[in-house]
Amino acid sequence: MSCCAPGIELAGEMEKASHALPSAEELWLSSRALGEGLRQTDLSVPSVHCGVCIATIEDALKARPEVVRARVNLSTKRVSFVWRESVDAKPTDPRLIADVIAKAGFEAHLFSTGAEVSDELRNQLIRAVAVAGFAAANIMLLSVSVWSGADAATRDLFHWLSAMIAAPALVYSGRFFFRSAYAALRNGHTNMDVPISLAVILSYAMSLYETIHHGEHAWFDATVTLLFFLLIGRVLDHLMRDRARSAIVSLARLSPRGAMVVNEDGSHEYRPVDEIQPGDRLDIAAGDRIPVDGAVLSGVSDLDCSIVNGESAPIAIGPGSRLQAGTLNLTGSLVFVATAKAGESFVAEIMNLMEAAEGGRARYRRIADRAARIYAPAVHFLALAALLGWGLVGGDWKQAMLVAISVLIITCPCALGLAVPVVQVIAAGRLFENGIMVKDGSALERLAEINRVLFDKTGTLTMGRPRLTNASTISQAAMAAASGLARHSRHPLSLAISRSFAGTPADFQTVNEVPGSGLEAENAEGRWRLGNRFFATGEGPSVAQDNQSETVLSCNGVEVAAFCFEDTIRPGAVQAIEALEARNIGATILSGDRLPAVASVAARLNIADFHGGLKPADKVAAVAEFNSRGDKVLMVGDGINDAPALAAAHVSMAPSTAADIGRQAADLVFMRDSLDAVDFAIATARRAGKLIRQNFALAILYNVIAVPVALLGHATPLLAAIAMSSSSIIVVVNSLRLGRRRPAVAEFEARPEEKMRTMARRLAA
Repeated sequence: MSCCAPGIELAGEMEKASHALPSAEELWLSSRALGEGLRQTDLSVPSVHCGVCIATIEDALKARPEVVRARVNLSTKRVSFVWRESVDAKPTDPRLIADVIAKAGFEAHLFSTGAEVSDELRNQLIRAVAVAGFAAANIMLLSVSVWSGADAATRDLFHWLSAMIAAPALVYSGRFFFRSAYAALRNGHTNMDVPISLAVILSYAMSLYETIHHGEHAWFDATVTLLFFLLIGRVLDHLMRDRARSAIVSLARLSPRGAMVVNEDGSHEYRPVDEIQPGDRLDIAAGDRIPVDGAVLSGVSDLDCSIVNGESAPIAIGPGSRLQAGTLNLTGSLVFVATAKAGESFVAEIMNLMEAAEGGRARYRRIADRAARIYAPAVHFLALAALLGWGLVGGDWKQAMLVAISVLIITCPCALGLAVPVVQVIAAGRLFENGIMVKDGSALERLAEINRVLFDKTGTLTMGRPRLTNASTISQAAMAAASGLARHSRHPLSLAISRSFAGTPADFQTVNEVPGSGLEAENAEGRWRLGNRFFATGEGPSVAQDNQSETVLSCNGVEVAAFCFEDTIRPGAVQAIEALEARNIGATILSGDRLPAVASVAARLNIADFHGGLKPADKVAAVAEFNSRGDKVLMVGDGINDAPALAAAHVSMAPSTAADIGRQAADLVFMRDSLDAVDFAIATARRAGKLIRQNFALAILYNVIAVPVALLGHATPLLAAIAMSSSSIIVVVNSLRLGRRRPAVAEFEARPEEKMRTMARRLAA
């Protein structure tokens, strides 16, 4: 349970960049009008790291009369607040609102989704762990001689050496806790780092006092060891939290930085995407992404719309076709007119959906963080009670101070801090051995709770690779001719024809690809065409079923053969659905594909609940509907269009073949082709959940036993540190039980060396 105070953990980062509060003009210009006199402002607050930080900012903003609502996104470090343009006929100064964040102890600046910040904090934490561990090991070596009965002079020498080793280690490694505690107290509240800082500082001070006065005991080893264990817990927690932050930044990259605008006189001018206005004419070359929503004025092409519908097959477009930002222009040049600004286009809409979904998911993590608010005051009260009780009753204030220090040390939440992240790391390692990557540690806890799985179709239940279904009915000559044309194209249906023909393709010297239509070439027999039916023959009914795709081969306008395609069911899909049913977990298909195609896949997998023709917002709405029923859903999808639903679901999963943003938005990514990874991940998550609950029980039991012992004066600071460390070791050992079982995925059990090679290839790809 890592809990920080405002404005601390990015200290190194903040020293490198000036995060001065934006001016009122900058805040007004960067805000968005929502209508009815409301505006929304987004600020980046990089020092937000826990539930206490979130609650502090939200409570401070909501206290302002101009603020309608406020929300903090932990993953993206984004603060969004909606405010009234005027209150009581007086215009609102947005800087006064933003200044509330600064007064709460946080640095804030204008938010930019494209900004990438190096993870300096992670490197600082790892270096701090190394320094604390090195110092603790050396002090322990010196302490062994003292414990063995060294004479007074040797003991004093070793105590002074320990003091000199501990001092720089405490300053360097403990700065995260000290700065956090100082900022919390400066702003009038407390947090978990306050008792930790008191324990470290007081135990070092008492040890130094004993060393100066030639005392028999000093506790430098306990002080540094305490820091070492606490920092390990914070590193593990930070690494798990940090993996969830990159999805929205990756999504922003789908929108180009700018585009060529066609002026009234026909000249071309490059313009940043933020400056493109509705009505501007844009020239888009083949291979470029569409920067903003618009409509085609001239040109024909094929458009990769996987960001919209998740389907791999390109869509033919021409004059009048609607374009959505983020889609990829594949083959021909286009001139289109912008119909929306960048901030109002399709990619921005998906980003907003993901922001809202991530905000809801961040609240799930706050329960444990808010519990820390009670823990810190309770520890302070116990330590103060021990100090006053022993001092006033016994009259020995030195002993009273030692008892108070022992209480602070023995109640340090190291075991609680390790209870969750250690299990998450071990579970993540076990899943990785079986081809599943965990990107967000809290996902395991949520995965254990699910009672329904929502599947995308193309690329998830199916492989996203069309398969020729009627090859046996087509002559070898027709297959050779079609393959000779198809090998000149990267269209998915052309690739399927090439894969299906093992013979020698016909030789065509010059093959032209007509965007949105197909391929054509000439030889001695005449003009050959391979593409959609109208392009190939000009007329004729389709022979493909509703759940299939069709490509027609013609010679001189006469149909030679019609090729029918269907998608390939993912290996292990049938077994995965059966395993979910055995666990009483329901399955539903949410797809952007045509309903007949979805129904066909559902029938083959025996899934009764399926939906087709869904847009990204429709999938998010479906997830919300299941949530309103009390269901805890796992969303399994692969496309960019699935990203908002992946973020909105209780927990999410994607195959490694998914689009980049799909993998970024998902909590888990499975590297294998087989869908049985879904059931294996659920089983591992449920076992991890049991171990986490056991760890919490062990940590609570430790406090129930150890705190009274410390209050009664039976534990020195050294014994308190040993007890605290022992509780941490017990929690770690219990967590290691998760990795004792052999991997359950048969594909990897028999060939561990093949497993490593396969994983390396997939990771490299």
